[in-house]
Amino acid sequence: MLEMRYSSEVARARGDGAAIVALESTIITHGMPYPDNLAMARQVEDDIRSNGAVPATIAVLGGVIHVGLEPAELERLAQTQGALKLSRADLAAALAMGATGATTVAATMICAARAGIGVFATGGIGGVHRGAETSFDISADLQELAQTAVTVVAAGAKAILDLPKTLEVLETLGVPVIAYGQDGFPAFWSRDSGLPAPLRMDDAGQIAHAHLLRGALGLPGGQLVANPIPESDEIPRKVINGWIEQALEDCAGVAAKEVTPRLLARIFELSGGASLTANIALVRNNAKLGAEIARALVSQPRAPHIGG
Repeated sequence: MLEMRYSSEVARARGDGAAIVALESTIITHGMPYPDNLAMARQVEDDIRSNGAVPATIAVLGGVIHVGLEPAELERLAQTQGALKLSRADLAAALAMGATGATTVAATMICAARAGIGVFATGGIGGVHRGAETSFDISADLQELAQTAVTVVAAGAKAILDLPKTLEVLETLGVPVIAYGQDGFPAFWSRDSGLPAPLRMDDAGQIAHAHLLRGALGLPGGQLVANPIPESDEIPRKVINGWIEQALEDCAGVAAKEVTPRLLARIFELSGGASLTANIALVRNNAKLGAEIARALVSQPRAPHIGG
């Protein structure tokens, strides 16, 4: 009943037991215009390959989940106008309608887990929006991290969000938040949000081991690996916060799925394109770490299930 198609490269990797890293597709369809989006997607896939793993860009094309895209499919998706933005709530409906859509963090995790892929690299996760105490605007990404056993490598949560509340919700949901190589929680375009990270790990093998041990313990859900943007590419927190405050003011009244893309587009304008340059740098950095974790994951023996 459920049809999933694998690219030839991903199918070979699955057969060989090779390391695979899932990639979302919303950044392609909703993150930047063609042909910049295509160049970015190709570059990120190549970053994963050059670090010893196989990329699996996930999208829904004509009502079918594609795990890994052939070059022609990737180019076609990059040029698609009006692709749906798919999360947990609408993924199945899009399949039933034969629609074409791009997967958010939550939908990518669902598809990756179904395909047996344990690592997913993205830019930043969604979270608790500012003013959520009245709007109740909280991303489905947080619940997905609590339910779906995929390790997600991101540069923290998007800095347009309420980061303290996002961390509080992740703690409540039992999601491990692991800062990679530092004690502070990164803030997407900036290396440090000013908030301490709950956990710190400095080794990809240790992160992979923790992923396997969660399965052995019978714990649901995944891990968030918060990987700071390279120092040479970051936008200082004081600078980006000014643009964020202006964007929030300019986009007042925007709601639901339009909030994040509208805010990011306005910050792009205010920053003269610097926010997008940093965004691409952090996605590439996350892809490299994701490949390291994926390699470690397939090289480690599976831990036996703990308990009866």
